[in-house]
Formats: sequence, structure tokens, C-alpha cells
Amino acid sequence: MFFHRQELQHTASPERPDAVYARKLQEVLGGQYGEITVAMQYGFQAWNAHIPGKYRDLLHGIGAEEFGHVEMLATMIAQLLEDAPVGVTEGAIQDDPTVAAIIGGTDVQHAIVAGAGARPVDSMGNPWSGSYITASGNLMADFHANANAEMQGRLQVARLYHMTDDHGVRDLLSFLLARDTMHQNQWLAAIEDLKENGVEDLPVPGTFPLDSEDRRVSYQFINFSDGPAAAEGRWASGPTPDGKGEFSYLDQPEAGVPMPPPTTPDQRFHGTTPEPPAARRRAGVKKDAKKVTKKTTKKTAGRATAGKTTVGKAAKKAVKKVAKKR
Repeated sequence: MFFHRQELQHTASPERPDAVYARKLQEVLGGQYGEITVAMQYGFQAWNAHIPGKYRDLLHGIGAEEFGHVEMLATMIAQLLEDAPVGVTEGAIQDDPTVAAIIGGTDVQHAIVAGAGARPVDSMGNPWSGSYITASGNLMADFHANANAEMQGRLQVARLYHMTDDHGVRDLLSFLLARDTMHQNQWLAAIEDLKENGVEDLPVPGTFPLDSEDRRVSYQFINFSDGPAAAEGRWASGPTPDGKGEFSYLDQPEAGVPMPPPTTPDQRFHGTTPEPPAARRRAGVKKDAKKVTKKTTKKTAGRATAGKTTVGKAAKKAVKKVAKKR
């Protein structure tokens, strides 16, 4: 269960209001790699975990911390909006270029919808989406996704750090950067732990039989570009990271195979095919007519069967009555 304590994990107070920066900060709250995403991602991975123990506890613990980060950022954004202008008119915007620039960089829904508060949206006002999260049920795949989420999130926070000189905002971002450093290393360590303990392996899924895939191309780098330098990479020769093969390099794709002929959908999908429109229309009408006839026949047959059953039962009852009288 969740239990809320009336505290923040770290101070979240700006030196001064800044409605424009509040909009920028929304990205690391409600964006694709924001705190809402990682909180929900780790939460669903924990709730969907198939084994008890340290991995599930890890997910629960970090997920709960990320919900606290959501709270800190929402608190910071609300304070940045605390003195946001309410009564700016169209005339004022036209008369003062400075006001126009400020209003132009703010999210008007911060005022209209949230009443000078944070919202579960990104910096462009796009609502947070559950499609941002990854929770596949495979810990090796999920832990790699988690490491990426922390890397992308830290990258964005670092950029935001350079977009302000507010010491209060920078103090919070400095803390979040440090926690993202820990979380990146934590997920990379968890990946190694999965391997060392034989829980999961590469390639994902490690349980799929390798002899069921086309092993000829499993470790072959095929260069689909005219850039030759790709041959110099670690991925073009030597042992593979999964320890199950050797990389090879092919400087261009082999000859392909013929394309299958175009599909011919049912005429009632009304797609464009080589068949003339009039012929397609007639074929569609004919198929619909067959469908209606088939349904009608089935219904009539059902009624007839029901009638026969009723008559049969009545006849049996009459025979029984006569037998009893005798």
C-alpha cells in the first residue's frame, strides 16, 4: 500500500517565479522520459513481476522514490507559477514586446486549466500517456529499458540545468541529476546480477531456442549503407556480448527474393484493385446478398427445428396418457 508523509525528499523552492521555465520543467515531469513515466514503469514492472525477492523489492523501492520525484517537480512548478500574470490583455501584449515574449513562452493551460499549478503533461502540453512505459514481464528486457529511461531523463535534466540561473531550481535539479546517476548504475548492476545468478541471459528472450532462428545471420553485420567505416566497429568482428557467437561483416546485402504479388481484398473493403469499379461493386452486392440469404435460411431452419421438437413432445405426452388409461 502507499503511505504519504507530509515531507519532500529534497528542497523544491525557486528563488523567484518564472512561468516560462515552469513550462520547460513540465518535460521532466510529464514527458516521455519524465518522472511520471519512470514511476509508473517501475511500479507496473514490480506489480507484474513473476518472482519474489530482491528484483521485485528493487522495483518497488525505486518506483516509490520516483513518485516522490513527481511530487517535488509538481511542487516546484506550482511555485514557479505562483505570481504568474492573470490579467494580461491582448492590448498589453501588443504594446509591450517584453510581455508578448513572456506570454509566448508560457503554457496558458497552467492558468486556465490548472489555476497556476502543475499538470501531467510535457513541455508542449501533450498529456502524459501510459504508452510511454515498458513493462514486458521479462526482467532483462525491462532493466535495459529502465537504464535507457534514466539516461534520457538525466540528459534532459542536465539541459534544463543550463537553462536557468535560479539557485533554488538548480539545487533541485542537482539532486535529481545525482539520483539519476545512481539509478543508471543501479539498473546496469541489476542487469549484471541477472546474468551472474542465471536468472536471465542475452539475447532476450534467453529462453527461446536458438536453433529455431536462422543462425546464418544471427551475428552478421549487414551494411545497408555506403559508409564503409562501420566495418571498423566492435560489432563487426570478434566475440558477441552474449558469448554465443562471433560477429561477421558483410559490406552489402545479398541479392533479395521476389516480392509477392499484390493482395486482393474483399470487394466490400472498397480498395482499389485491377478489377473495374463496376465489377467490384457487383461482386460486393452479390456477397452481401449471399450473407443475408444464409442468415435467413439458418433462422428459418432453427424455427422449423423448434416446431418439430414441440410437436414431438406433445405426441409423446398423448401416447403416455392413452397408455395410462388402458
